[in-house]
Amino acid sequence: MNELVISVDDLSDPQVVALLEGHVAQMREVSPPESVHALDVQALKGPEITFWAARDGDEVVGCVALKRLDDEHAELKSMRTLPSRLRQGIAGQLLRHAVRQARAAGYGRLSLETGNEDFFEPARTLYARYGFAPAEPFADYTHDPNSAYFTLRL
Repeated sequence: MNELVISVDDLSDPQVVALLEGHVAQMREVSPPESVHALDVQALKGPEITFWAARDGDEVVGCVALKRLDDEHAELKSMRTLPSRLRQGIAGQLLRHAVRQARAAGYGRLSLETGNEDFFEPARTLYARYGFAPAEPFADYTHDPNSAYFTLRL
């Protein structure tokens, strides 16, 4: 694998669109509809969101986004690795990048919601490895047996 290039993306690249459409479709397969909080391409274009794509050469291999909740708090969104590139360290690089960007933007806290089902165990393990701690629902989230919430003080 070449060194990944992680850069702000305008969500117009067909590879990025396909990655995100696959993400939303997979979330809908593994979680009940009321527990799917993945954002589609249009929602990720909102002014409160910064979206990054990770490229290995010409191939889009992952993505991550930060959603501004307020001056002190941001949410990690749309963390996704291309399925054919899982277990290659891409998610860790994306997560480190997002944390650095959140710190640089002056946020004091970074939170996320992920699934509570077995499918999401690798994601929960990754977040814990990088210092995210279990948390209560935040922003507009409510208690949901299919969701797990995490936060990191920056």
